[in-house]
Amino acid sequence: MQQKNRAVGPLIFFSIAFVLAAYFTFAAVQGSYGIFKRVQIEAEITDMTQKRDALRDEVKRMANLTHRLSDDYLDLDLLDEQARNILGLVRGDEVVIR
Repeated sequence: MQQKNRAVGPLIFFSIAFVLAAYFTFAAVQGSYGIFKRVQIEAEITDMTQKRDALRDEVKRMANLTHRLSDDYLDLDLLDEQARNILGLVRGDEVVIR
């Protein structure tokens, strides 16, 4: 009987140790703060950074167009382009092909 008890104790210990090691390994890889989550967050950061940079460029472009059509500075070429696009205006000496 004494031999059986000696064999069961280490078996239980190593079983519990194995289960805990497997749990912590799984949590380190796929948990809320695991490796896969970190890679996903870094990909989202890259994507959002690219979107932010694109929006900044768009804001700069719109600010430039706004400045070019302001009262202080009037770009006649831009005004002519906008009148043609929005109002459909054409000069008398032009031929329109559709």
